[in-house]
Amino acid sequence: MKSSFKQVNSQKKTKRSNYYIPIKMKFWLSHLFSLIWICLSIYLALPWLKDLTEAVSFQVAILIIAGISYLPGYMNAFLIMSLILDRQPHFKNEKPTDTITILIAAHNEEDKIFQTLRYIDNQDYTGNIKTIVINNRSSDQTVNEVLKAKKDLKLEIELLQEDKPGKFHALNYGLNFVETSYVITIDADTLLHPSSIRFLVARMNSSSEEVCAVAGSVLTKNSRDNLLTKIQEWDYFLGIASIKRLQGLYQGTLVAQGAYSLYKTKCLKEIGGWPDAIGEDIVLTWRLLQKHWKVYFEPLAVSFTEVPNSFKHFVRQRARWARGMVEGLKEIKPWQQPQLYVKYLTGINFIMPYLDITYTLCWIPGLILAFCGNFIIVGPMTLLVLPLTLISYSILYFYQRNYVFNRLQLRIRKNFVGFILFILFYQMIMSPVSVYGYIQELFKLKRNWK
Repeated sequence: MKSSFKQVNSQKKTKRSNYYIPIKMKFWLSHLFSLIWICLSIYLALPWLKDLTEAVSFQVAILIIAGISYLPGYMNAFLIMSLILDRQPHFKNEKPTDTITILIAAHNEEDKIFQTLRYIDNQDYTGNIKTIVINNRSSDQTVNEVLKAKKDLKLEIELLQEDKPGKFHALNYGLNFVETSYVITIDADTLLHPSSIRFLVARMNSSSEEVCAVAGSVLTKNSRDNLLTKIQEWDYFLGIASIKRLQGLYQGTLVAQGAYSLYKTKCLKEIGGWPDAIGEDIVLTWRLLQKHWKVYFEPLAVSFTEVPNSFKHFVRQRARWARGMVEGLKEIKPWQQPQLYVKYLTGINFIMPYLDITYTLCWIPGLILAFCGNFIIVGPMTLLVLPLTLISYSILYFYQRNYVFNRLQLRIRKNFVGFILFILFYQMIMSPVSVYGYIQELFKLKRNWK
């Protein structure tokens, strides 16, 4: 996505229907639509089930078809209906002036940290911004770049040193110096749209008291590097954003990502800050939700981050995310979450390892068999999931274009090749990588920050 930013005159409001549908009704209407879809899928898949049962047992056939068709179809149907019903509430005040603190944990970021600080300095936010950079054992010129920014920019910058390795150590050390009501975390390679912080704080101020965090929207800034980054551009723009909107609708965004999120400082301190976990932001968010607090998502609070441009680094990142999800599930089971919506959303994560393993061990080999003329696993029925996927992405594409990008005066880059590869092949990469992450967590292999 194009990231040549302009400041936004945000007084324009989208015209919407006055008819209000309660969240609980949206939740059950989406489930009803999903139930109808899965019933239709089961009926249409009876010949497929019969053929597969002749090759394996009935129980194994059910497990395979459920993992590659029934459950993904149900989840996509639920996502589609939820996106259709979602209506982002208006801001009460689009120009908040709360004093805020930004925490940036930095480890060997000499080529990125100055630019990140410069983009913070260029915010149209009229409240006071205090920025704390925590240097975490950098061996390059990160410290000098921060000192240069402190001299050249108008931004109030404080530089701290944390010698204990690990992002959670750096953030927790920085949290000790936060005296403002709100604190924002930003990765050292994240660039903010000029109106981003304003919209993020405005969403918090427009929310109910029990909202403890608001996740910002994270998109890619280096999508032109190669094919891998072109594919990831669509994952962030459509895949991750659609899940964030779904979770935000039901007041339980499951990851207030460390790359760019706002938190109430008192809530962070009450749960002891960031945990010693490879997915520290995942476990942190689930601990917040367990306290009966809510976590929202603000699509207009746009940031751009650098995504992995090598397959090695991509595997490390996504395996780390998979491990983080497992860490969260081990600490807080879905049924231990106090809110119905969060029980359901974390419950979906509870079955993700099953779906990824089934996809890796059954669907991918089945696809190879299909190319050889054997459609016992992958056949015409599996294509029923594709229309749902395209519909959900189309809904989100038009939302992102009309509500977010047009309003922020951004332009969607032409990346048709990346989109086709994303639709057809991305899951074939993601599921095996996730399984690799589950194996890493099972055997407690070495953690990598990056």
